[in-house]
Amino acid sequence: MSGAASKIAVLAGGVGGAKFVRGLRHAVPDAEISVVVNTGDDMWLAGVRVCPDLDSIMYALAGVNDTERGWGRAGESERVAAELTAYGVGWPWFTLGDLDLGTHLARTSLLRNGLTLTEATARLSARWDLGVRLLPMSDQRVETHVRTAEGLLHFEEWWVRTRAQLPALGFEQVGVAEARPTDAVLETLATADVVLLAPSNPVVSIGTILGVPGLRAALMASPAPVVGVSPIIGGAALRGMAAECLSAIGVSVSADAVARHYGARSGGGLLDGWLVDDADASVVPRLGGDGIRTVARPLYLSSLDESASIARAALDLARG
Repeated sequence: MSGAASKIAVLAGGVGGAKFVRGLRHAVPDAEISVVVNTGDDMWLAGVRVCPDLDSIMYALAGVNDTERGWGRAGESERVAAELTAYGVGWPWFTLGDLDLGTHLARTSLLRNGLTLTEATARLSARWDLGVRLLPMSDQRVETHVRTAEGLLHFEEWWVRTRAQLPALGFEQVGVAEARPTDAVLETLATADVVLLAPSNPVVSIGTILGVPGLRAALMASPAPVVGVSPIIGGAALRGMAAECLSAIGVSVSADAVARHYGARSGGGLLDGWLVDDADASVVPRLGGDGIRTVARPLYLSSLDESASIARAALDLARG
């Protein structure tokens, strides 16, 4: 699965998705890689359109992300955020850095001038040598909200302000019924040589992408093998709030439970193959019996080389 002719589609969101895609680009630099990105975390804040997952992946691929915080731009300042807080505008617990704000202002200007989110993303990405095409899952507005005892909260408010300490009672993708996958996304899935599900949150990242009407069907109809990478290692989430999200929808926090949540393609689900960590090697035969070819190997995205090795293993599994 190498060479300039290879077309790889990835479904991704968040920091885990960013690390995986960066490793994939490093592993197969000559491949044509298109990343279908979750936009359910998007929001209007302080008058600008914020797209956390698109920006996290773009910054990581551009090499300008803040690796210590895990989000935003490196070398960031927050003078504008302080002024917004002084005026009582925005969310004081959700800080927009000055460099990051420049991205949001540029995106908002492009959208207000009539560009679609796909077109605006292409314009923003053109600044950097990404080596990857970023595709929003939809050009229509979709926002993930969390049902809680306090009422509906935007996912970012639940995650950042409450740190998921407020139990999630469920999730609602506001606007998803009116959304549709873009032509670029549909073409990407139809022409890919392989489709990879990044180790992103299976509920509010990959799950939100798959919730766009027509997108799951397009993935199932793709002639390409579909291989996923588990975001769960030894019963714990690698990062983020995946454990809390899975528990909220009644799915066990385990590598095999997430695989069964996606389902075997042979049984009407999505997966042909599934990578699990060595810590979960015991599930390999059971998932194989369910129709999901499963391989165990180290899955920690601790470095670029390790991320590239995981990406190669996913491609090898797709070939097998």
